[in-house]
Amino acid sequence: MLHTLLQRLLTFALLFSVSTQATNVLLPPLNAQANQTSISGLSSGGFMAAQFHVAFSESLVGAGIVAGGPWNCAGNNPFVNPLINATTTCMNPCENSLIGCSSTLFPNSGYLAELAKVTANNGRIDDTEHLKNDQVYLFSGRLDETVVTGVVDSAVTFYQQLGIPESQIRYNSSVNAGHAFITSDPADTPCDLTQAPYINNCDIPQAQRILTHIYGPLNPPAATPNGDLVAFDQSEFISSPHTSMDDTAYVYIPASCRSASCKVHVAVHGCRQGIAVIGTTYIKETGYLNVADTNEIIVLFPQVKKSEFIPYNPRGCWDFWGYSTLSQPPYNYYTKDAPQMKAIKGMIDRLVSAG
Repeated sequence: MLHTLLQRLLTFALLFSVSTQATNVLLPPLNAQANQTSISGLSSGGFMAAQFHVAFSESLVGAGIVAGGPWNCAGNNPFVNPLINATTTCMNPCENSLIGCSSTLFPNSGYLAELAKVTANNGRIDDTEHLKNDQVYLFSGRLDETVVTGVVDSAVTFYQQLGIPESQIRYNSSVNAGHAFITSDPADTPCDLTQAPYINNCDIPQAQRILTHIYGPLNPPAATPNGDLVAFDQSEFISSPHTSMDDTAYVYIPASCRSASCKVHVAVHGCRQGIAVIGTTYIKETGYLNVADTNEIIVLFPQVKKSEFIPYNPRGCWDFWGYSTLSQPPYNYYTKDAPQMKAIKGMIDRLVSAG
């Protein structure tokens, strides 16, 4: 028992040190390709990926959304607080319903698509016409009761409503997976479960499929990545005290990308998956590094940590309902002015700069 206790204390200390020992290393300028940037994410990271993709569509080529809903899902009903929308309509709207499971309980894709056009006309996000050439990958596990398939369905319809051809949308909702990012690693959690660290073996290399759908045919992934995984000071990109973002984030730089101009992919973790909770597990175990290593793709891993008071973000989720403005209007979580979105865009801009 004492040995087990010591092991747990050591594990806690290691995880604590990952997020609390701020690094002085700055994110390097790498002269990456400005027109070959994409984003993906799981759960709250999936919602963030959808928000960021639509908001900055002019500078992106695609997105991967795993267990996430459409852009501004929390704004689905303007008469309901976004936090309420986020935790009901955008997750499992029929769970506590007294009127059965009506389609009206799910996100209104048509309304959100029109709202996106209006928001673009107001200059708060990029023109939605830029989405029409993009590649979009979406996934919903059939056994996911956290963000149910109907919510992800609405994200598919949202993109279709904005003119993305079906040939550019890849949607898989046929796997008996729980709420998780999925892999082909037998060491990961069994496919049908929903439990920490929310990385499940479903015999599907999801990171590879996301990146292949976005960028086209790729080289086989490396068995062991040989590039540099760099912890850097994320705080220099944070302009608000209420972002819940960690001081430290990570970037993976394949060896070839120190000299060649590479693509950039942003991989956004879900709730309870930041480095403050699981260390570098999401970064190292999801498969992104292996694919990136052999395909000249720089992978950025921005980080959020939990906040118990101001802002209230006890599970370390990305902001898709407005906690960055303390859940008070005027809301900007779905626009280019959102603090977390600005931070991620700043990191991308650094990577594509020549220094």
